Amino acid sequence: MALQSKHKVDSAFSMSSMTDIIFLLLIFFMLTSSFITPSGLPVNLPSSEASDIVMQEVTVTVTKDLRFSVNDRVISREQIKEELSKLLQDKKSQVVLHIDKEVPVEYLVEIGGIAAGLEANVSIATKPYR
Repeated sequence: MALQSKHKVDSAFSMSSMTDIIFLLLIFFMLTSSFITPSGLPVNLPSSEASDIVMQEVTVTVTKDLRFSVNDRVISREQIKEELSKLLQDKKSQVVLHIDKEVPVEYLVEIGGIAAGLEANVSIATKPYR
């Protein structure tokens, strides 16, 4: 007397709904992540009430120990004008200054003047008040 069940349970599991959820989570995190690229050298930026997001084409960074870099390439102070003129050839670009808040203002003015002399739009990177 062999008793067998007429209703067999299918043990297959469909992963299509799980992949849809993972794909939606991936899209959500990509859209809500920050689009600002960090500069190469660690800089303690000053705070500002209005902090706009600007596409960073050329970045100039000055740390509190007066190390200079252009687009994450460490250079000397004397090489800044030469490096910026190479990067800003024949086009109007955006130059973003990442200058530590402990750096004297004369360096900000000097680098901003070099970039403005090369007909670039100059903006200063800040962090928003919290």
